[in-house]
Amino acid sequence: MSSRPVPDPPPFKKSVFREYLESIVVAVILALFIRTFAVQAFKIPTGSMEPNLLIGDHLLVNKLVYSSSLGPFEDKLFGKRPIERGHVVVFKFPEDPTRDFIKRVIGLPGETIEIRNKQVYVDGTPLDEPYAHFIEAPLRPDDPEYGHSGDGLRDSWGPQTVPAGKLLVLGDNRDNSRDSRFWGFLPIDQVKGRALLVYWSYEATREEYHRTGIVEWVRDTLSAFGRTRWKRFFHVIR
Repeated sequence: MSSRPVPDPPPFKKSVFREYLESIVVAVILALFIRTFAVQAFKIPTGSMEPNLLIGDHLLVNKLVYSSSLGPFEDKLFGKRPIERGHVVVFKFPEDPTRDFIKRVIGLPGETIEIRNKQVYVDGTPLDEPYAHFIEAPLRPDDPEYGHSGDGLRDSWGPQTVPAGKLLVLGDNRDNSRDSRFWGFLPIDQVKGRALLVYWSYEATREEYHRTGIVEWVRDTLSAFGRTRWKRFFHVIR
């Protein structure tokens, strides 16, 4: 009696729906991974970094650059480096960790920082700051706010030594920035990443970022496309 070969079962074929579903799941997982560990989007809601960063700028933030490393190969692969003076960083606001702030690193651990008549001194040496912007002239010595708390801190501050594990950060728009002069030093472990570039920008006001109504949000979002600042696309942040 001859035996017939048993035919192979037909190959399993995924449905179109399942293929799409798996692709979407993979894309979501990848997006969440990138957002959590590599890159985060951030938008500028205030004028504290003007004119270098404008209200309505949307940024990409490198979250890997300051992260701990397993070795030199990883450092080169992801371009990791320590925080340096002049870097523009995004961080958790020490007084409210649910909010993200963006400022420029000015003072590093162990350095003595002083501000006299809006000029920053690092260990007694004046700091060259081509990025700094001032709206008003320094307060005069006979001004009642000179050298005191409040608005006087914007012109004259310190000298103070930056503690270990902390940074002194300032806004580029020195006369319109609430920064380390007012709320103290920034813990390094609160830094989330370094600002890379502007991927989209549109003309906006500070009030638009504080609206909570869904109708106003939809209206502002749709109208934003007609106010795009095309020249700021892919503007590298320095």
